[in-house]
Amino acid sequence: MLSVYSRHYPPCTSDDLNYKRCRCPKWINGVLGADGPFIRRSAKTRSWEKAEEFKRELEAEYGVKQNGDRESVAVTPEKISVKDAVTRFLNSKRNENLAESTVEKLKTIFEKQFLSWVTASRLNHLEDIRTADLEAFRDTWEDGPLAKKKKQERLVGFFYYGLRLGWIKSNPAVSLGRIRADGPPTDYFPKHEFNQIIDATYIYQPKGWVECRNQATRLRILILLMRWSGLAIRDAVTLERRRLNEKDELFLYRAKTGNPVYVPLPSELAELLRTIPPGPCPNPRYFFWSGNGSAKSVVGNWQRSFRRLVKIANLQREDGTAKRCHPHMLRDTFAVEMLLAGVPLEQVSILLGHKSVKITEKHYAPWVKARQELLAANVRKAWTVLQSGAKKSRRKQPQRVKTA
Repeated sequence: MLSVYSRHYPPCTSDDLNYKRCRCPKWINGVLGADGPFIRRSAKTRSWEKAEEFKRELEAEYGVKQNGDRESVAVTPEKISVKDAVTRFLNSKRNENLAESTVEKLKTIFEKQFLSWVTASRLNHLEDIRTADLEAFRDTWEDGPLAKKKKQERLVGFFYYGLRLGWIKSNPAVSLGRIRADGPPTDYFPKHEFNQIIDATYIYQPKGWVECRNQATRLRILILLMRWSGLAIRDAVTLERRRLNEKDELFLYRAKTGNPVYVPLPSELAELLRTIPPGPCPNPRYFFWSGNGSAKSVVGNWQRSFRRLVKIANLQREDGTAKRCHPHMLRDTFAVEMLLAGVPLEQVSILLGHKSVKITEKHYAPWVKARQELLAANVRKAWTVLQSGAKKSRRKQPQRVKTA
């Protein structure tokens, strides 16, 4: 059986032979037929889809040769229902040990939304779906631009899965138009706004809690932890006590990426964590979580508490409108303040637990202090060149001597 793989070259950073979204050359290797010769040859393309077509042509030509028939025979992919394809795709993703939240998002997209739309459109088999059909499916989406973009990427991945297994001849999702999702620039809490949030915790009155006498204090400590550690809210809420060592340093692995995070904490904050008052259902293993229920549920509870808190803080923009606030801005505040203090971008990327410095640069590049200083110096240098050029042009030209 033949298979397609990528031969990666710089500047491509992937080392996965099955990675198909890069523009590296595609090759084919494997055994032709059941007991044919082993081959390894270039597909002479950088497109995974075209390489798959070339692979099928090789298999068809070998089949014709074996049967003594010189006429070309098309390779017919296995017919599979959309429902079976979705089931096998989700099982494959579970076997990849993806995060539970990622699998839940895939189930929502394909089991609830995609299968419902397929049933209503009477498209029974995967090979019956065309690009025009997927455009009609995309028209039903009511998400924001970024959510639509992510959903389309997952749709492309689903059809690539079917293409790799030979269920379809081409990927209809790759022809969908690109969705632009240029969101607003990264925002953060300057010092005076952060102080407003902390002050609001002293007048915060929680709602809907069996025991709420300690909730305002616990919320204040959680906010301080996220601000000075750069942890995302899920990592902060599910933080285990053993992750804080005697040197006031945190070491843990991010729930989203699995990347290690190591960051020191101010001694005052470390002491607040060690002496944090108990919640409604104390658990000696965690600072903020009782350990009951799912992490997603407890994160939702703390997010609602934060939304009520920022309403009390009443943060406003310069034009008097309410500032849109969310817990992740505390992580952004940590990163921006580090960059403005002159910490290199590469080190901030490590502190945030990003997989690549490119992710950090994408969100925080405008805040890099060294880059700002270099740009400002170049602009001032340009002023000097322009001013010296203007002075030269204003010099008096020598008068011509008239001759009789």
